[in-house]
Amino acid sequence: MNLTNFLLRRLWQTLPTLLGVMLLVFVLFNWVGGDPAYILAGKVSDPARIASIRKQLGIDQSYLVQFWIFIKQVFTFDFGRSWSTNELVSNILMTRLGPTLTLMVPCMVLETGLAVSFAVLVAHVRGTLTDRVVMMSCTIAMSISFLVYIIVFQWLFGFKLGWFPVQGWSDNFWSNLFYYAPLPIVLAVFVSVAPSLRLYRSFVLEEINHDYVRTARAKGLSERTIMLRHVMRNAAIPIVTNVATSIPGMFVGLFLLEVYFSIPGLGREVVTAVNNSDFPIIKAVTVYLAMITMAVNLLVDVMYRWLDPRVSFK
Repeated sequence: MNLTNFLLRRLWQTLPTLLGVMLLVFVLFNWVGGDPAYILAGKVSDPARIASIRKQLGIDQSYLVQFWIFIKQVFTFDFGRSWSTNELVSNILMTRLGPTLTLMVPCMVLETGLAVSFAVLVAHVRGTLTDRVVMMSCTIAMSISFLVYIIVFQWLFGFKLGWFPVQGWSDNFWSNLFYYAPLPIVLAVFVSVAPSLRLYRSFVLEEINHDYVRTARAKGLSERTIMLRHVMRNAAIPIVTNVATSIPGMFVGLFLLEVYFSIPGLGREVVTAVNNSDFPIIKAVTVYLAMITMAVNLLVDVMYRWLDPRVSFK
C-alpha cells in the first residue's frame, strides 16, 4: 500500500473515532453537566429568562438537532461566545495558543533531546555506579510533586537569586521567549526528563541485547557507531511513539505552569473556564485537543516508515 492510500484509509478510519469523541463530549456537557441556561441565568431568575436563554443557545431543541449544531461548531470553528467574557471562543483559542506553544515547543525539543542523550550515555555505562546513581536520582525526582518544584523554583530562581521573573507576559515574542518563558521551560524540562530518561534507557538496553549488536561488535565497529547508527535507529520508533503519546499530558502540565506563572495561554484559560462553568471554551479545547492527538498519531505512523524502511503501510 502506498502512502496516499494509507493516508486516505487512516483518515477514513479517524472519522468514527472523532465522531465518538464529539458524542462523548456532547453527552458529558448536556446530560451530566446540567442545564447551562440555569448557569447563565444566575441564582435568582424567572422562567421566562431561562426559556429565552435556552432558545438562544439552541438547547430547547431535540438532542439530535443539538448534536448536529455541535458538529457544525467543531468543523466551522465557531463555538459562539464565552459565557463569562462574551468574547468569541475562536478568538480566545487563537490568541491563547501562541503563549502555550511558546512554552510547549521548547519543552518538547529540550526534554526529548536531553532524555535521549542521557539515556544513550547511561545505557553505555550500564551496571556501573554512574548508572545506579542516575537511576536513583530519577526515581527521587519522580517522587516529588510538581507543585513542590514550582514553589522551589520560583523561590530560588525568582525571589532569592532574581535570575528570572516569577510572573508576567508581554506582547513581544522574543521578550517572552528569552525573559518570561525560560524559568517555566527549565522547570518543565527538569521535571519531565527523569521519567523519559528511565523509559528511553530501557528502549536502548533492549536493542543492545539483540544479536545484531554482537554481530556489529564482532565486525570491529566502534561502540559509538553501533549506538548511533544501529541501536538508536531501532530504538527511535518507541521513542517517537512515547513523545507523541505524551503531548496531551504535556498540555495538562502546562496548565499548572500557566496558572502559577500568570501566562495567558490555553491552560490558564481552561482553568478559568472551569471555575466559571464556561462550557463553550471547555468543549472547544477538549475536542480540538483530541483532534490534535489523532493528527499526531497519524504523523507518527507515517514517520515509522522513514525511521525504519522495513515498516510497510498496511
